Amino acid sequence: MLKIENVSVRYGRAVQALHDVSFDVADGEVVAVLGSNGAGKSTLLRAISATLALHRGTVTSGSVTLDGTRLDTLDPAAIVRRRLMQVPEGRQVFGRMTVEENLRVGGLAAEPKRRAAAKARVHELFPVLADRSAQPAGLLSGGEQQMLAIGRALMCDPVVLLLDEPSLGLAPQLIQRIGRIVTEINAGGTAVVLVEQNASMALQVSHRAVVLEVGRLALAGSSAELAASEDVQRLYLGGHADDAHETDAPARPRRILSAWKG
Repeated sequence: MLKIENVSVRYGRAVQALHDVSFDVADGEVVAVLGSNGAGKSTLLRAISATLALHRGTVTSGSVTLDGTRLDTLDPAAIVRRRLMQVPEGRQVFGRMTVEENLRVGGLAAEPKRRAAAKARVHELFPVLADRSAQPAGLLSGGEQQMLAIGRALMCDPVVLLLDEPSLGLAPQLIQRIGRIVTEINAGGTAVVLVEQNASMALQVSHRAVVLEVGRLALAGSSAELAASEDVQRLYLGGHADDAHETDAPARPRRILSAWKG
């Protein structure tokens, strides 16, 4: 459904942030994007959502398509109308606006019937947002603001949801809750691209994963394959498989191992 093909991104004239990155996201799939700080994860999401220009970035080659429609030639508003939504890093809610007003803004591009159903779904996922609908968003806790940021994006009933570090700065119990929420969102039919430094949670809730290193695609495969990888365990899982997947998961394809070492 979503296809990223040979995408390269540059900031300004000198900083090459992505180099020839390619992968796809199938209908109803969760794909995790892993990597260290500066690997290009947020840049990748900006390339998909056409928000690079806001950060002085440019797609210098390649293409992004959704159901066969080129997205990299559109503006962000047109992409939202095609029901691809991004939740940026850092819980960027409108602090002076109420919870209800934040949700209303998120649904501006949706048809009225779809908007009503989406709001009911948001309140089902996040009952606290219904309870605090009249409260200024800036007075919510960090976890509640993250719920609002996700809920606001869901108001357009997206077919693809881009999540940038949703667990950042949250307590461990909230991180697990965010993981369950991603699973519930996906169960409702929304494909998810999940950028996440908490690799254990990301591999637990995703179907497939890719690893970026210095702007290049280093690894790709099923989440079970990557969770079983010694390299991923050492670099992202604290040296062991943790509980992301069973330790008897199938071995990585050889081509992925070669990509990592090459």
